[in-house]
Amino acid sequence: MLTQEQAGFFQVNGLRMYVERAGRGETLLYISGTGADLRNKPNQLDSPFAGRFNMVCFDQRGLGQTQNPEGPYAMADYADDAAALLDLVGPEPIRVIGVSFGGMVAQELAIRYPQKIRSLILACTSSGGTGQPSFPLHELEALEPLDRIKRNLQISDTRRTDDWIAENPEQWQKLVEISKAGRRSDRDVEGAMKQLEARKYHDTFDRLHNLTMPVLLTGGRFDGIAPPDNMRAVAEQLPDAELRLYEGGHLFFLQDRQAYPDMVDWLLAH
Repeated sequence: MLTQEQAGFFQVNGLRMYVERAGRGETLLYISGTGADLRNKPNQLDSPFAGRFNMVCFDQRGLGQTQNPEGPYAMADYADDAAALLDLVGPEPIRVIGVSFGGMVAQELAIRYPQKIRSLILACTSSGGTGQPSFPLHELEALEPLDRIKRNLQISDTRRTDDWIAENPEQWQKLVEISKAGRRSDRDVEGAMKQLEARKYHDTFDRLHNLTMPVLLTGGRFDGIAPPDNMRAVAEQLPDAELRLYEGGHLFFLQDRQAYPDMVDWLLAH
């Protein structure tokens, strides 16, 4: 079992997974986004969630300190990993939040293992299929580093046009430097690419209607990675779900001060 305050390596679904559990309150599983690595600070354990919930966080397969098993990955593999981790947490259904790629994993998790989830937040994510995929981030990997950073920053927040960059050079340069620092030199390149490949084939749209647990959908009005229309498509498949859009891009929860309090309050109520 995974105790309330713990960090280390655990055998999960046949792989060596790095897990951290910390914070106060009831349990919240946090499934993070593309390329996420718990060695990067600050992270979700420094967010307002940790002040109200006992958070279970982990490096997904091929990322951070978690093992990179052989062969290609499918979205079902990521969902099975998360489900096996929940088995270590305990038998009771718990709250889950999935952010970006983590939202895709959370969709698969909820569809495959609905009995494990008490309530679900899907943040800045997409269903794929008829509901449209998120931006194909794998295409950016072929670009030169500065071109990749620029393209990623502009799709992360569609307000960052070339005109905006020209008018805000200092702010733009800060964003570029943060992006440079965010990609670790010791990351597992193979594992990261396997994640992008799995992401490319994500499609839950025709299965989402099977979800019956409470669901909150959250996103940014200026998100070019998981555009608002993608979130609306998910909402249409989940008639009892609530959709809230905020004044920001893909990282709306850092840009709109109301986003975190809203999500915390919703989780506490569900």
